[in-house]
Amino acid sequence: MAKLELEIAQLIRDYQANTATWLTIATVESATSGRIADTLTNVPGSSDYFKGAVVAYSNEVKIALLRVKKETIESHGVVSSEVAIEMAQGGRKLLGVDICLSDTGIAGPSGTTPGKPAGLFYLGLATKDESLSEKHIFRGDREKNKRNAAEAALNMLKQYLLRLG
Repeated sequence: MAKLELEIAQLIRDYQANTATWLTIATVESATSGRIADTLTNVPGSSDYFKGAVVAYSNEVKIALLRVKKETIESHGVVSSEVAIEMAQGGRKLLGVDICLSDTGIAGPSGTTPGKPAGLFYLGLATKDESLSEKHIFRGDREKNKRNAAEAALNMLKQYLLRLG
């Protein structure tokens, strides 16, 4: 099976061939620290559709740059579906793209709180017309959790692109 980033590149190129329109993509990442963007840009020619990334590790950057509401963080916690969606929406607007992927999570081993274990990640995807999130709990060490979250985010993007046809 082809690597996810190659499958995504082909889906975007197929969309462009069928519609004469490029879909543009960006990422805003927290716990994955840029791994999603790094993987997407491993494909030659990815600059045709990948426009940029923000690593928003701190709450202050999420609020100031991505326009995540402080109230959302206070109400739901930074590791939540709501924050993942607001990050993706804010990143889409900030970077001026069609699709923005986000992640917020607890890579581990520290940072856990009651009900939020190490390995908990929320992934977000925002377009002009819809925003969605996925919850995942990974059971690896810090590095493996980050790698698994990046792969899950890429799978989320692939599934969205497959729905576009």
